[in-house]
Amino acid sequence: MKRILADALAQRGYDTLTPVQQAVTDPTLKTADLLVSAQTGSGKTLGFGLAIAPTLLGEAETWDAPAAPLALIVAPTRELALQVRRELAWLYDGAALAGAVGGMDMRDERRALARGAHVVVATPGRLADHIRRGTIDLSAIRAVVLDEADEMLDLGFREDLEFILAACPAERRTLLFSATVPPAIERLAQTFQRDAQRIQVAAAERQHADITYLAHEVTSGEVEAAVVNVLRYHESTGAIVFCNTRAAVNRLAARLTNRGFPVVALSGELSQAERGHALQAMRDGRARVCVATDVAARGIDLPGLDLVIHAELPTGSDTLLHRSGRTGRAGRKGMAVLIVPPSARRKAHRLLGWAKLSADWTPPPSADAVRARDRDRLLEDPIWWEEEGADPQTVADLTARFTPEQLARTLLKMRAERLTAPEDLTEPAAPRAPSEFGPSRWFELDAGRHKRMDPKRILAIVCKGGGVTRDDVGAIRIAPHASFVQIREDAADSFFAATGGALSDGIRIRPAEAPPQAPKPKGKSKGPQKANKPMKPKPPRPAGGKGPEKRAKHAKPKPTKN
Repeated sequence: MKRILADALAQRGYDTLTPVQQAVTDPTLKTADLLVSAQTGSGKTLGFGLAIAPTLLGEAETWDAPAAPLALIVAPTRELALQVRRELAWLYDGAALAGAVGGMDMRDERRALARGAHVVVATPGRLADHIRRGTIDLSAIRAVVLDEADEMLDLGFREDLEFILAACPAERRTLLFSATVPPAIERLAQTFQRDAQRIQVAAAERQHADITYLAHEVTSGEVEAAVVNVLRYHESTGAIVFCNTRAAVNRLAARLTNRGFPVVALSGELSQAERGHALQAMRDGRARVCVATDVAARGIDLPGLDLVIHAELPTGSDTLLHRSGRTGRAGRKGMAVLIVPPSARRKAHRLLGWAKLSADWTPPPSADAVRARDRDRLLEDPIWWEEEGADPQTVADLTARFTPEQLARTLLKMRAERLTAPEDLTEPAAPRAPSEFGPSRWFELDAGRHKRMDPKRILAIVCKGGGVTRDDVGAIRIAPHASFVQIREDAADSFFAATGGALSDGIRIRPAEAPPQAPKPKGKSKGPQKANKPMKPKPPRPAGGKGPEKRAKHAKPKPTKN
């Protein structure tokens, strides 16, 4: 067993283990159940593969003929399950691996299980379906691994997991890996594990210590242009750009494709086959940029991914860490870049604070900075010192016919044709002091008090629709059928361009002159009164009983005689 694993690790160039891998392979824990806190990117897949190997192989040096599965590996998503299977395929050289993964052909899975397998990698729903149909034999199971158990509970797989664990033999090892250990995970461990050993590895800090965080403040309306310059400046071998919606993914992927970037898009609307093709294009180098939503990118591991761009900020700090953790994995260096328009400045600070991360706040790379970086890369390219691969006669003809200046100009022109031109970006305005507003413009909204408008509601509509912050908004005045908003001068053009002349709820907006000053009411008014009609003084009330008017009002009329 040791020789099989040692040979596999040597072929892959592994000479040291990560902290989580060292912890779970401790010889004293060889037969114990484990409850492990480990983040994605900490090397846990290889860790649990090494940990359960003695349980599966014992002292044998080869795998027996496949029969009933010896181990189950359960992961929350298709992508993660397929990734785990690829990792174990080289580690368990010679073993038969089968899948039970949602979205794949179930008939192929039944045939593979019938032929026999040493390890089955599965998603919870599909595995539970095989168990109910009787198409998988669990009688020989020696080890069960639940990978990212907290995420499986979040996705609603609690009942499936309990069903799967209850169907497995009682005499087995159960390894439970989870980024966090909430009460639901503790209850699962207490129910289905035997004296589990708790292992807690501070993987999040180590992982994100290998990630450099940058925050680029950009002018409203120039987010996509800033993404272009960031990609061009770094020229990474693999980058993933996160957006919050499918529409944003499709729009940004189309723009980057038009600019000449080799791009694939990942969103929930794609079929499993389309997602697989997109990821394979990233793995084999046909694409260098993946534009994705959070859901589509969950659990994927792309080799060589050294740049993560948050084109749109996530909703929470956990998502920020999850996105950024796609790079800087297993000791490799990575970079995470936040694109921050004025409307998201405060949100970016909050997210970084909640995640306990620090970022360098800098302007995005300018067009000149990109060109300077291109020049440095050209001069440092090792191809200059390579003598092979060029026809000596052609080299002699070129140097004899053209001057060095001609050759250099031609080289630069040919190289520029293959590179995407950088964008000219506007330098964002520095945040102003709260007491200083400065030059401004007025805009008129065709909604006022008749549509129940109030300053708080107008501020929210204007900031969301115009891509500005409350610091860019000055006075707000509301009339019966219109409202007037004051916008800072250096944000006015981009604000109106972002609105397109309309805001939410069908509200139209247009530039306007300063609204007339509303007259200030004198004193306090209790409500509208009729003009030129003084109030009648109340008659004095007698000391005892009701007044004469009251008595007359309540007195019974006397009958009249005919």
